[in-house]
Amino acid sequence: MLSTLGIIGGIGSGKSVVADAMQAFGGHLIAADQLGHEALQQADIKAQLVKRWGKQILGENGEPNRKRIGAIVFTDPKERRTLEAMVFPYIENRIADEIAAAQSRPEEKFIILDAAIMLEAGWDQQCDHIVFVEAPREVRLARLKEKRGWDEAELARREAAQMPLDKKKRRADAVIVNDESPVKVAGQVQRLLLQWRMI
Repeated sequence: MLSTLGIIGGIGSGKSVVADAMQAFGGHLIAADQLGHEALQQADIKAQLVKRWGKQILGENGEPNRKRIGAIVFTDPKERRTLEAMVFPYIENRIADEIAAAQSRPEEKFIILDAAIMLEAGWDQQCDHIVFVEAPREVRLARLKEKRGWDEAELARREAAQMPLDKKKRRADAVIVNDESPVKVAGQVQRLLLQWRMI
């Protein structure tokens, strides 16, 4: 049986950089964010979204627009919980399917689950180890300003929808600091994987 490593951390902490480093050491990546995209494409879920919020949440291509949905659900906890009830079961089933598929492939060394809201959704139950990615708030905010155009208020609003970072960190089995270069991250990842005898 392959071990599954769960990656958590603050928004903008660079979880994907850690996931990339783990992939380089032979891990199979399951990105919950991609499965979230996939969930919104499902006909039944799309119908539920339109029934709840109207066609205003659809983009020009007729598909659900994540920015428009985000503008609704990240300002109202009740609406966010409604969205989660629609998409979380689908994502959880897909995670289980992906883990089972990876277990059957002899070339995989371990499995990586990158999921920002892993603890909130209970997906950590599918993991053998949890890794918390840490980066100072000012570093995270600079990354988010550059990549997504977010300001301090937007980061605060998004963070309010998640478990406090100190609580997440306490739930983790290890911490990887991502405040500088991918090279520094790769070194930490290698030491951790050797310690857990995954490589």
